[in-house]
Amino acid sequence: MSPIRLGLLTALLALVLDQASKTAVLSWSAGWGEPLKVITPFMDFVAIWNTGISYGLFPQGETGRWVLVAVKIAAAIGFAVWLARTPRRLEAFGLGLLIGGALGNAVDRVVYGGVFDFISLHAGDFRWYVFNVADIAVVVGVVILLYDALFARASNSPPSEGSPKGNL
Repeated sequence: MSPIRLGLLTALLALVLDQASKTAVLSWSAGWGEPLKVITPFMDFVAIWNTGISYGLFPQGETGRWVLVAVKIAAAIGFAVWLARTPRRLEAFGLGLLIGGALGNAVDRVVYGGVFDFISLHAGDFRWYVFNVADIAVVVGVVILLYDALFARASNSPPSEGSPKGNL
């Protein structure tokens, strides 16, 4: 499979998984009767609408909503341009996750006015921020791109003239 196809398929899969999980939890949460649903000893589901940027910071009004939609769409377009130019499958996979995640949260802002977050991880009384599948895709995509830039790509490069291996 070509890198661009891999990236586009990954983006589509991330977007579909994000929207399907949000739809399922939104539907399911209507019958909870409590603000949270215990899933495992370290994970709960909660129904939270994020109208801010990250972690619910800087709640936005109607203008901010559309600015954030535009930023997410611009990011997805920028990542798609990058994807179209990469010959590398790992990089394409990471970019696909970023595109799918950005579009998943953009869809929420267009349809609902805010992003639906529902996954809450915790260890004892310590709770991490609440997030969704699109957020997971973005974080994993960034980690993959960092790994690729720092380790995978460097290990596949020939040594430079000035390096000790180049002088052997």
